[in-house]
Amino acid sequence: QVQLVESGGGLVQAGGSLRVSCAASGRSFSRNTVGWFRQAPGKEREFVTAVTWSGYPTYTDSVKGRFTISRDNAKNTMHLQMNSLKPEDTAVYYCAARTSIGIARAAYEYEYWGQGTQVTVSS
Repeated sequence: QVQLVESGGGLVQAGGSLRVSCAASGRSFSRNTVGWFRQAPGKEREFVTAVTWSGYPTYTDSVKGRFTISRDNAKNTMHLQMNSLKPEDTAVYYCAARTSIGIARAAYEYEYWGQGTQVTVSS
């Protein structure tokens, strides 16, 4: 059974930093694209960032220069370092993995999902 488990969310003041992590089990995603989405209350789930198996990242415009995605294929884990956080970054953050190797920004293109971790940025 494939499982993705996030950790590291929490409450932080605006301008602060948080690092969220995702550990995969049940299969290796070392050859697949993995990414992060987020969903704020009353809004649709939105793409944040993804990285290919070779380490090539893509970011949504609102987080460029502030967020960094990384992956450790040997440990089947990935991380999202979030700096200069803003109140509008408040959301439940989900890690996701797809069985294909290309970058994708649509949620339906990811087959595997974590349960989500809450990130709250206070003003």
